[in-house]
Amino acid sequence: MTRWVRRATVVLGLLSAYGGPLQAQGYPAKTVRIYTSGAGGGNDLVARLIAQGAAPVLGQPVVVDNRAGIVSVDTVAKAPADGYSLLVIGSALWIDPLMRDDVAWDPLRDFAPITLAVLSPNVLVVNPALPVKTVKELITLAKARPGDLNYASAGSGSTPHIAAELFKYLAGVNVVRVLYKSSSAALTDLIGGQVQLTFTPAGNATPHVKSGKLRALAVTTPQPSAIFPGLPTVAAAGVPGYEAVSTYGVFAPAKTPAPIVTRWHQEIAKLLTQSGVKEKLFNTGSEAVGSTPEELTAKMKSEMARLAKVMKRAG
Repeated sequence: MTRWVRRATVVLGLLSAYGGPLQAQGYPAKTVRIYTSGAGGGNDLVARLIAQGAAPVLGQPVVVDNRAGIVSVDTVAKAPADGYSLLVIGSALWIDPLMRDDVAWDPLRDFAPITLAVLSPNVLVVNPALPVKTVKELITLAKARPGDLNYASAGSGSTPHIAAELFKYLAGVNVVRVLYKSSSAALTDLIGGQVQLTFTPAGNATPHVKSGKLRALAVTTPQPSAIFPGLPTVAAAGVPGYEAVSTYGVFAPAKTPAPIVTRWHQEIAKLLTQSGVKEKLFNTGSEAVGSTPEELTAKMKSEMARLAKVMKRAG
């Protein structure tokens, strides 16, 4: 009898250990919906690339559901934790709660990170009439003329906005923000000389830098970017510790079974290694990443701790 009890205990232990993967074998059994926002923007592009690549592999439709503003975030936060509702979003997921008191979600409590799929460098660009060609020269000029230089910014709490405020904070300069309704309007006034500088996504900056209408000083990534070969990082060019990139992560509702999270991570990471996908991203100023869930969680925590100080200073 004792021997049978031991065997039963072993079997039950194995079932407990592998119950998650066994239960996930039938997944997915219906349509998976990826919620995102900003039709035609970075979030939307990443969501559609994932949906197109994943559907044939999973054997079920994967559709993109584009919701306005933060509706997509609220929807997934409240969705069943069954793997049929995913979210593609940028750093707004963890930055918005630092800026606003009315945010209903907690980025660490309400979501299961799957992967940091894509990053997009921002570029520090200036009007060519500004007498600076390096980051150090810009800092020197800004310190000599505190409050005289203006930077264009669209969207409070956007990555370019945060990039500029982080630059001011770490470089110790006083550059005045001029708020615009759109990034295209901000770039138009920068080219026209109404403002002197801005931080903008690489895809927005490339044509104007190539035409000579804007001068690129540095990229905001911690390492040099192949999107702007030869351009130094802001950190290496005079602001140690600087990093401010646009990121696009994939999330599921909290408590989604680990096997489902693991499968999505594996499929997305594999998709992001395909040359066609990498080329599409590169042509829009983005780079494929495909981090682990743990790496995305660590990045969120690090960014929240680092940027809370910057936002408090910037008001």
